[in-house]
Amino acid sequence: MEPTRQVLSRVEGPEFEIPDSGCCGVAGSFGYEEGPYDVSKACGERVLFPAVRGAKADDLVVAPGFSCRHQIADFCDERRSVSTPELLAMAG
Repeated sequence: MEPTRQVLSRVEGPEFEIPDSGCCGVAGSFGYEEGPYDVSKACGERVLFPAVRGAKADDLVVAPGFSCRHQIADFCDERRSVSTPELLAMAG
Protein backbone atom coordinates (compact mmCIF):
# COMPACT_ATOMS: atom_id res chain seq x y z
CA MET A 1 0.00 0.00 0.00
CA GLU A 2 2.99 2.33 0.25
CA PRO A 3 2.82 3.41 -3.43
CA THR A 4 -0.89 4.18 -3.00
CA ARG A 5 -0.15 6.13 0.19
CA GLN A 6 2.48 8.18 -1.65
CA VAL A 7 0.14 8.98 -4.54
CA LEU A 8 -2.78 9.90 -2.29
CA SER A 9 -0.58 12.15 -0.15
CA ARG A 10 0.06 14.26 -3.27
CA VAL A 11 -3.63 14.83 -3.97
CA GLU A 12 -4.61 18.12 -2.37
CA GLY A 13 -7.68 18.17 -0.20
CA PRO A 14 -8.96 14.75 0.71
CA GLU A 15 -8.12 13.11 3.99
CA PHE A 16 -7.53 9.39 3.82
CA GLU A 17 -6.99 6.40 6.02
CA ILE A 18 -5.38 3.15 4.96
CA PRO A 19 -6.38 0.33 7.32
CA ASP A 20 -3.79 -2.39 7.92
CA SER A 21 -6.04 -4.99 6.35
CA GLY A 22 -3.61 -7.23 4.52
CA CYS A 23 -5.25 -9.36 1.83
CA CYS A 24 -8.94 -8.88 1.05
CA GLY A 25 -9.30 -12.64 0.76
CA VAL A 26 -9.75 -13.18 -2.97
CA ALA A 27 -6.15 -13.62 -4.16
CA GLY A 28 -6.99 -14.23 -7.80
CA SER A 29 -9.70 -16.86 -8.07
CA PHE A 30 -9.08 -18.28 -4.57
CA GLY A 31 -12.01 -16.49 -2.94
CA TYR A 32 -14.43 -17.50 -5.68
CA GLU A 33 -13.74 -21.20 -5.41
CA GLU A 34 -16.14 -23.29 -3.34
CA GLY A 35 -13.57 -24.87 -1.00
CA PRO A 36 -11.81 -21.77 0.36
CA TYR A 37 -14.87 -19.48 0.36
CA ASP A 38 -15.09 -19.32 4.17
CA VAL A 39 -11.37 -18.57 4.48
CA SER A 40 -11.68 -15.85 1.85
CA LYS A 41 -14.58 -14.21 3.67
CA ALA A 42 -12.78 -14.49 7.03
CA CYS A 43 -9.74 -12.67 5.60
CA GLY A 44 -11.94 -9.75 4.55
CA GLU A 45 -13.85 -9.75 7.83
CA ARG A 46 -10.62 -9.39 9.81
CA VAL A 47 -10.14 -5.66 9.01
CA LEU A 48 -11.25 -4.61 5.52
CA PHE A 49 -15.00 -5.26 5.62
CA PRO A 50 -15.55 -3.69 9.07
CA ALA A 51 -13.59 -0.61 7.95
CA VAL A 52 -15.70 -0.25 4.80
CA ARG A 53 -18.95 -0.83 6.67
CA GLY A 54 -17.89 1.73 9.27
CA ALA A 55 -17.19 4.41 6.69
CA LYS A 56 -19.69 7.22 6.32
CA ALA A 57 -22.06 6.98 3.36
CA ASP A 58 -20.36 9.89 1.60
CA ASP A 59 -16.81 8.55 2.20
CA LEU A 60 -15.14 7.33 -0.95
CA VAL A 61 -13.67 3.83 -0.66
CA VAL A 62 -10.53 3.36 -2.74
CA ALA A 63 -9.22 -0.14 -3.38
CA PRO A 64 -6.28 -0.57 -5.74
CA GLY A 65 -7.00 -4.22 -6.58
CA PHE A 66 -9.75 -5.42 -8.93
CA SER A 67 -10.38 -8.41 -6.67
CA CYS A 68 -10.54 -6.19 -3.59
CA ARG A 69 -13.21 -4.02 -5.21
CA HIS A 70 -15.28 -7.13 -5.95
CA GLN A 71 -14.92 -8.40 -2.37
CA ILE A 72 -16.09 -5.02 -1.07
CA ALA A 73 -19.13 -5.05 -3.36
CA ASP A 74 -19.97 -8.66 -2.49
CA PHE A 75 -19.64 -8.43 1.31
CA CYS A 76 -20.27 -4.79 2.16
CA ASP A 77 -23.88 -4.27 1.09
CA GLU A 78 -22.98 -3.51 -2.53
CA ARG A 79 -20.75 -0.63 -1.42
CA ARG A 80 -18.94 0.73 -4.46
CA SER A 81 -15.21 1.30 -4.37
CA VAL A 82 -12.96 2.90 -6.96
CA SER A 83 -9.39 2.30 -8.08
CA THR A 84 -6.59 4.75 -7.40
CA PRO A 85 -6.55 5.94 -11.05
CA GLU A 86 -10.32 6.56 -10.84
CA LEU A 87 -9.76 8.67 -7.73
CA LEU A 88 -7.04 10.68 -9.46
CA ALA A 89 -9.30 11.27 -12.47
CA MET A 90 -12.02 12.56 -10.13
CA ALA A 91 -9.53 14.91 -8.47
CA GLY A 92 -8.59 16.05 -11.99
